[in-house]
This record gives sequence, structure tokens and C-alpha cells, in this order.
Amino acid sequence: MPVTRHTKVLIIGSGPAGYTAAVYATRAMLKPILVQGIEPGGQLTTTTEVENWPGDSEVQGPELMLRMEAHAKAMGTEIIGDIITQLNLDQSPFVAKGDSGTVYSADAVILATGARAKWLGLPSEEKFKGFGVSACATCDGFFYRGQEIVVVGGGNTAVEEALFLTKFASKVTLVHRRDELRAEKILQDRLFKHPKIETMWYNELAEVIGADAPLGVEAARVKNVTTGKITEIACKGVFIAIGHAPATELVKDVLEMHNGGYVKVKAGSTRTSVPGIFAAGDLTDHIYRQAVTSAGMGCMAALDAEKFLAEQE
Repeated sequence: MPVTRHTKVLIIGSGPAGYTAAVYATRAMLKPILVQGIEPGGQLTTTTEVENWPGDSEVQGPELMLRMEAHAKAMGTEIIGDIITQLNLDQSPFVAKGDSGTVYSADAVILATGARAKWLGLPSEEKFKGFGVSACATCDGFFYRGQEIVVVGGGNTAVEEALFLTKFASKVTLVHRRDELRAEKILQDRLFKHPKIETMWYNELAEVIGADAPLGVEAARVKNVTTGKITEIACKGVFIAIGHAPATELVKDVLEMHNGGYVKVKAGSTRTSVPGIFAAGDLTDHIYRQAVTSAGMGCMAALDAEKFLAEQE
């Protein structure tokens, strides 16, 4: 028989939104259970230097998330290393099923599942995933010491990945389909000044070229979007850094969405289209997508859940 756990507030996800919600929900004496999910700590665990977290002029992303987890535990939050695979919102209490077999029931749910890396969808990209194609420089950059690398993208993610990879690579080529970057100006300035980085404007990745035995990347074939010219860039690694998509698999057919799949919340709150279900962080935020705004929404979600539960009583 599966074990069933009941809690007033179930928090699904463990990034800044989830851990902050846990701190506030615990302080409200709601005794929340937080289920960490597939990537404990969220996207910040795959980031290096974080320079825009208040109180830290610079902090490593993984370290920051360990501190948040420790804070939530110190307050009294029960943190469980499980993955929620099903969520039933048709009944009250709400019921979630974990990959471990545990069933969680809750009077209120805070969704903080964040976002995951986007991929281009190329067959060759899929073929070489894990064998030269990656979406996480901090995870895999170490394997490319002294090698040439290609980074695809033009936002903060792409520029941060390119800068980080210069620690290992002999050369980094940033491929972007426009003629200007969307990244923050301070990051752009660092990128343009870096001697190891070259930028290819008006180009997009057309194909990843590599060997089959053993499987490995040898080059990136890029296409100029204005002229159609094909260029082959010799490299051992291709990093896809085109942003992230909200992780809404649990609720995509249940909750109201907007802006391409983000969970819609009522203005000035974290309330979703189902009473008792609250959403915070990158799952809902298609505009700011910052750790500090996610944490703020986590606070809001816990306070909204506390108010909801008080009204039910």
C-alpha cells in the first residue's frame, strides 16, 4: 500500500520561489511539505556567479540554493526528495502522486516548478545530446578544456554561458540569428571585450556534425539567415542557450495559461484559476524571470495560501 501524507500546504518545486514559500508557510504555522522535484534548487544550481542577489555582491548559484534549503529546514519545513508525477485538482483535499509511490494530500498547493532549458528540435541536436551537445555550461564546461566551443543564443543565458566557457575553452563562438543581443548591457560589454569570444551575427544552427564511433561533436554547421550561406565551425561542443520554457506538465490541461504556456495568476496575487492552487516564480513569470522576483512571489504564494486556508476554516 502506498504511503499517504497529508499537509495543509504542499509546495512543489525547490527554487527561490519554493524555498521562500516554505519559509513563510512554516512561519505561519502551516507545517508545509516541500517536494523538491527533478532538479533540487532549480536553475540556479546550473549557474555560477550570481551578482544580483541582494546582500551578496557575488555568490555561487549552487551555494545560494543550499543556503535557501538550509534556511527552510531550520524554520521547520519538511523537505522531501521526490518528484511529483501526477496532480489531481478535481477534489479537496488535492492529491499528488510522487515517483517514490508516496501520495500527498493537501488543503492548498503552491506550484514552484520553474522552467527548463529550451532546445532547437534538430535531429542532430538530439543525436549528440550528452555527447557534445549541452544546455548547461556549468554542468559540462569542464569537459572542453582547451577545445573550441559554439554557443547558440542571444539573451542573458547565452552570454553568461559563453563567458563561463572561456574558463575552459580555447575559443568560444557565439551564434545569434540577429545583429544585436538581448542580454543585459553589462554582460554584453564583458562579452565583446573578451579575447576568446567571437560573435557570428545573422546566423542560426542548421546541423551538428560529428562522429558515430565513438559518438562526439566535430563541427557546427550554421546558416546565414539573410544570405543562406552555410559555414562550418570546427568545435568539440555545442551549447544551446536559447532560454527556458515553464515546467507546466502537471497542470497544463487544468489551469488557465497565457503567453505561450505560463500559468496565469490573478493580478497582484499568486492565485490561479483553481481556488486553493497558487503559482510562483518562473512558472508564471514571462517578464522578469529573476531569482529575486521568484523569491518575492514565493512569499506572496505562502501569504495567499495562509489567507485561503483561514477563509476555509
